[in-house]
Amino acid sequence: MNYSVMAAAFLAVSACAFGQQLVVTAEGHHEAAPPEVMKDDVSVEVNRHPAQTGKWIPLRGDQAGLELYIAIDEGEDTDLGNQFRSLKDFIHGQPGTARIGLAYLRNGAANIVAPLTTDHDQVARTIRLPLGEPGVAASPYMGISDLVKKWPASGNRREVLLISSGIDPYYSPPDTQNPYLQEAIEDAQRAGVLVHSIYFAEAGHLGHSYWRVTWGQNYLSKLGDETGGEAYWQGITSPVSFDPYLKDLAQRLQNQYLLTVVPRNEKRGLASVRVVSSQPGVSLMAASGIEIPKDY
Repeated sequence: MNYSVMAAAFLAVSACAFGQQLVVTAEGHHEAAPPEVMKDDVSVEVNRHPAQTGKWIPLRGDQAGLELYIAIDEGEDTDLGNQFRSLKDFIHGQPGTARIGLAYLRNGAANIVAPLTTDHDQVARTIRLPLGEPGVAASPYMGISDLVKKWPASGNRREVLLISSGIDPYYSPPDTQNPYLQEAIEDAQRAGVLVHSIYFAEAGHLGHSYWRVTWGQNYLSKLGDETGGEAYWQGITSPVSFDPYLKDLAQRLQNQYLLTVVPRNEKRGLASVRVVSSQPGVSLMAASGIEIPKDY
């Protein structure tokens, strides 16, 4: 049986007769590497109803197909250049089959400067300083929605590493009902895109406004939690080094699984989903929503 072909087939975002796909990340306790997770240890609920689990495929080796966009907010402080060596090392550390791209978020759109490619050197060479103009990205969440919509469906898992303060000058005063954030979450959930983020300070006054920074980090955390990604930050200041975050992200990418979920008589549209493991020493992270198609 050719499991690489099987993985590609089940990674398609559109529905099939066997259920819906969901990328799940295994997380060890106390930052330890997680143990191998077996299908019999996994249970799923859709809209709080038990759902059948189909295939459970470790996304490694021949099944490790990955598309990863690094998305940089153009409003970031230009001190971001101090982190470029870490970013380039991370890019070069990915498997040769991983397709990596680079986009800059400006005026509510994702400007793709390096389309997805296995030429990691090319992507690393394309990284440049952000413009460093406060608020130039407009809402970074509008940019994430735009990136997701420009991203053709494929037989690979799709993930984003967003570098941003998370601050949204288009929605003020900030609160939990930010419509641009919610739209980005729903767009990512429908497309099966995981969004990770690293907090880095915005240029200008926004970069040291405690109130704005706190809300920006709250938004990034929610974006990660609800799409199956991870949000990284160090207090309310820019991190000294991206290295520990990128090391953790690389470990997460090596401990992901493709789960096929078979809902039972659910209505079309986004449905809540919860994935848990009965195995000790491991937690499972996945998007909080999954698309139930019209023809399911």
